[in-house]
Amino acid sequence: MADQLEHGQLSQMIRRATEEVFTTMLGVALKADEAHFEQSPPANFDGVVSFIGLAGAWAGTGSLCCSSKLACSLSSSFLMTELTVVDEQVLDAIGELTNMIIGNVKNEVEEYLGPMGLSIPTVIYGRNFGARSLGHDAWTVVPFWSGADRLDVKICLAPKERAAHEHGTRAREFILP
Repeated sequence: MADQLEHGQLSQMIRRATEEVFTTMLGVALKADEAHFEQSPPANFDGVVSFIGLAGAWAGTGSLCCSSKLACSLSSSFLMTELTVVDEQVLDAIGELTNMIIGNVKNEVEEYLGPMGLSIPTVIYGRNFGARSLGHDAWTVVPFWSGADRLDVKICLAPKERAAHEHGTRAREFILP
């Protein structure tokens, strides 16, 4: 197991996991855009956001964010039925896609940061809402495009106990640029 995980490595893990799930489970090709950091939550949002928690020596959250239109389109491909409004089927499908993508990233991240667990996904939707993490760490964001529609896959990770250095325990590092 390595001692650190760099931003570029995490971005590549997100790309691989997302592209694999979309190709295998949806038959949809995505175009990845340049990864970036998001320090503060974006302005109010219209659409669907799915969160899943990560826990271990490092803890954090993985997230998928997209418009309601894209959520319906992706869910339609995933469930092989036409869905035009955000309903229980769409929310369940987006939650499951989040579980698969972030679960695949988690499996790779474990090689660097040790064993981790996943929570069950939480999916919210609506208009003019905001969501934020109570932590102060930056999110690694990888935008993907499906035609003119954008899907953001985000992950925020931090050492579970930042005080580990102060107590003489060797903590693993996540290197920011």
